[in-house]
Amino acid sequence: MTHVSSKPAASWPWLRSYPPGIDWHTRFTPRPLYRLLDEAAGHYGPKPCIDFLDRRWSFTEIRQLSDRFARGLIDLGVKPGDRVGLFLPNCPYFVTSYYGILKAGGVVVNFSPLYADREIEHQIIDSGVTIMVTMGLEGLVGKLRPQFERTPLRRIIVCSLPKALPFAKRLLAPFAMAKQLAKTDDDVHFIPFEELTDNDGHVTPPAIDPVTTLALLQYTGGTTGVAKGAALTHANVDINAQQVSLWFSNYPTAAVRSLAILPLFHAFAMTCVMNWSLSVGAEMVLVPRFQPEALLKLIDRKKPTAFCAVPTLFTALLSTPGIDSYDLSSIQMIISGGAPLPMEVRQDFERRTGAHIVEGYGLSECSPVTCVNPPSASKAGSIGLPVPATICEIVSLEDRKTVLPPGEIGELTFKGPQVMLGYWNRPDATAETIIDGRLHTGDVGRIDEDGYVFITDRLKEMIIASGFKVYPRNVEEAIYAHPSVKECAVIGVGDSYRGQTVKAVVALKTGETLTTEELGHFLKDKLSPIEMPKIVEFRAELPKTAVGKIQKKVLIEEERAKEALQTETNP
Repeated sequence: MTHVSSKPAASWPWLRSYPPGIDWHTRFTPRPLYRLLDEAAGHYGPKPCIDFLDRRWSFTEIRQLSDRFARGLIDLGVKPGDRVGLFLPNCPYFVTSYYGILKAGGVVVNFSPLYADREIEHQIIDSGVTIMVTMGLEGLVGKLRPQFERTPLRRIIVCSLPKALPFAKRLLAPFAMAKQLAKTDDDVHFIPFEELTDNDGHVTPPAIDPVTTLALLQYTGGTTGVAKGAALTHANVDINAQQVSLWFSNYPTAAVRSLAILPLFHAFAMTCVMNWSLSVGAEMVLVPRFQPEALLKLIDRKKPTAFCAVPTLFTALLSTPGIDSYDLSSIQMIISGGAPLPMEVRQDFERRTGAHIVEGYGLSECSPVTCVNPPSASKAGSIGLPVPATICEIVSLEDRKTVLPPGEIGELTFKGPQVMLGYWNRPDATAETIIDGRLHTGDVGRIDEDGYVFITDRLKEMIIASGFKVYPRNVEEAIYAHPSVKECAVIGVGDSYRGQTVKAVVALKTGETLTTEELGHFLKDKLSPIEMPKIVEFRAELPKTAVGKIQKKVLIEEERAKEALQTETNP
């Protein structure tokens, strides 16, 4: 990377708050994304790259296996631009396949193993995936088999879980997991990973322009509508990894062992766990499944130094009985993203680990990181400062064009080298999202005088009650302050008098009780009358995405279904 000294614009207040030694004006060199693994192997070679259920691989071993995967894809007929799907949990196969696809000239398409049949079908058809990579478990293979008849899918590369385990576990796995392992030997649609990679690994990557050549289709549903594929180039994703690495370059001791509990198919983990770890030579401790107590034991035993998580994950760990018996002090760097982190949750987790939680912000359309708090100078409630080479502007909610001065509330927009080309095969959605070169996030917020960015709420989730704007996040923060509350989500529901009214859906901590009246009394001095929830619903759990984000969309759709039923019943 090189540095430039262009004169800063007067409207960029974040420059006065930038961390020492980090230059916002850094100009990043676009590169093919697969070079990230090549360079990591060149720099760190024999060092451990991956720890998966106690089996470890070096950087050199991961690159060699990835090269053999690339060669196997080319021999299978994969051409530049072909889309290849990953339907995998966190495992070594994900890393090797991801970079092998890119080196073969293909485009990675991430799928969540938790997808329902209709979601898998839509994404295969929309992306044009003909080859999928998955684990040889019936729970995964069984979801893909029906797609041969309904979609362009033609071949499935099957990865063996037992063969990825340490020797002793590998011997026992076929017996212990007999009912879970998929039977694919007699089906020509399936190719064993070992068969595909049985080659010399010699591969010449196709020549590409990293600025224009697609590397990834990252599907995102947003708050409404069917999932859309964010078309990300090699330069988008590679530069975002460089931006994150530069941002945390003053904390080298954190780059030792990274805990990979967030799914790598999600953009947050892809960049801040997988690609960041390769950039700095950190060993990835891959965790295929989130189980709170097991994760606490793993942290105590493996001593990770870096940890990326979403607020619901912190909440789940803090609610685990006996958490104080585990040593969490190895963690030096914690990044929280995906959703606002309640202050009570943050303070409790920091107290137990001794580490400072750094909040950031991103979205799939930006590879995904756009803003992060400086580790040494965070502001409470802020998503931080724009990362190097990234411009954040607040535009008017009325015309979506006028740039507002610091302090005023509007829609967050971004410009930067990590911003997508557009949505795959969706010029209409692209035109609605990228306007005058700015990517519109749909989030409402402000920039303060020091350049720190604050999110008020989602534009589509803002509640208009009796003409007043109610921001759900403000109400949620107040509810989270109650000691009995584990999780909550606030949405707007139809109201014949006010247009909309405020509803809170609340999950309590284990063993706790709370009534609507008690919660109302607690909130009385914390919220205005217009913000006070008029409806409170208690649930055991709130609906979540695969990465652990609370799905307000599901709650909103449930309310719409109720309203539609009432209309039919009482026309």
